[in-house]
This record gives sequence, structure tokens and C-alpha cells, in this order.
Amino acid sequence: MKIIDLSVTIESGTCCDPPSMPTEIDYVDHQQGAEHMKTFFPGATNDDLPEGLGWALEYVRLTTHSGTHLDAPWHFHPTMDHGKSARTIDQIPLEWCFSDGVVLDFSDKPDGYRIMAYDVSQALDKIGYSLKPLDIVLVRSGAAKYWGLPEYLVRGCGMGREATLFLLDQGVKIVGTDAWSWDRPLCYIAQEFAATKDATLIWEGHFAGIEKEYYHLEKLANLDKLPPFGFKVACFPIKIKAASAGWARPVAILNSTSSA
Repeated sequence: MKIIDLSVTIESGTCCDPPSMPTEIDYVDHQQGAEHMKTFFPGATNDDLPEGLGWALEYVRLTTHSGTHLDAPWHFHPTMDHGKSARTIDQIPLEWCFSDGVVLDFSDKPDGYRIMAYDVSQALDKIGYSLKPLDIVLVRSGAAKYWGLPEYLVRGCGMGREATLFLLDQGVKIVGTDAWSWDRPLCYIAQEFAATKDATLIWEGHFAGIEKEYYHLEKLANLDKLPPFGFKVACFPIKIKAASAGWARPVAILNSTSSA
């Protein structure tokens, strides 16, 4: 068995998120931790601690959409499935978070390309795979190689409404991308909206969740190390009360016969 990490690292001050979504990590080292620790043990001195050192810990400020995370329907809209109350991340059926994985490679598409249903169908034909309910579909967008650079935010293709609903109509409940967003980079959508005033372009992949319940992973990594199918994905989110997303450490689990 081989396990491949599909997550990026949460870092302080990352340039891969917009300024409106900062990530800040304050590190408390072992010397600072000793002072903190002694407040729990009145009368204790540094001589009572191993080499005078205490615990290390971190204070973290971030959004639920920082780092690799799983978006819930509540992120997209207050309702899903044509009027039902949208589920939050703590309400996801956990059995959906461990299933067979499928990789669709659109990394040859230009930045800002809008993936349509026929693109998905062609990609499935290319790898000789038919989707089944609860498959977890992971998209290579072309953005992954820019992780760690400011341009990551504007790189890669994205999934349109039609392509998203095509997957959901096959019984898929969880999908994912190695880009910043399941949709195309927002700057490309904004340019097209400014030119056409077509409101259906805005966040169309996300808004597909108003029609059908689904969850998606964003900011995945190492999808290029996976075979097109023949592996399992585990992507359990952190359980945050009534939240629109939860941080995740998704992994791919390959058996000895799988090959990338």
C-alpha cells in the first residue's frame, strides 16, 4: 500500500491567497512555552522543567478556506437541491469522504478555460472510465505548478456549471481541484462578465450546488503522482460547527498494483 498526500501546507503569510484572506501563525517556542507552562504549576521554576524548557504551541488566524479544504453546500448558497436547507461542513455524510478516486487531466488547457460537459466526457473516454455513484473526481487544472507564487491565484482552468452538473448527475458527491477555486480564476470570470453582463457566468461551478448537493476540495497537491483511477481517496474535513468549509488532509491510497 502507498499513501500520497494530496494537501498543501498551511503557511503564515502565504501569497497564494488574496490579501482579504490572510493566514497568520504565531509560533511559541519551548523557552516561551516554559513561562506559559509555569502558570499552570504555581511555584514551579525552570529547574523543574527538562533543560528549563516547556511546551511549544502555535496561535493561528485563518479562514476555513485557507490551505487544502473541503467546501460545503452552505458556502455556495443557503439552499441546495432546489430549496432544501444547505448542509454545513459538520453535516457531511462521512461515508462520502472515502471512496474510489478518479483523476481528470485538464492541465493542457489555457488559463481561464471553462471546462464544459463535453470536456469531461472526452477526458473520461480518454482514460476508459465510466463514473459510478460516490466516485471522488479530482481535476488537474494546470495551476498546481504555481503553488507558492502569487500567480497561483490566476492560473489554471476551472469547472463550469454544465460540467459540474454532469458529474453530479452520475452520482458524484465530492470533487476536487488543484487550483485555488473550483471555478475558473475570478479575474477571467470578471472580464467576461464586464464584456457580456451575463450573470450566469458568476461563480457558476459553485452555484451548481444550489441545484444539486455536492462538496468540493480546493488547493489539492500531487495529482500528477496519481493514476487516472484504481485508488482510494480519504478526505475527511475538520468538524467545525455550522461552517461553510473545513480544513482537510486528503490522501490517495494506492494498492501494490496501482501505477501512476
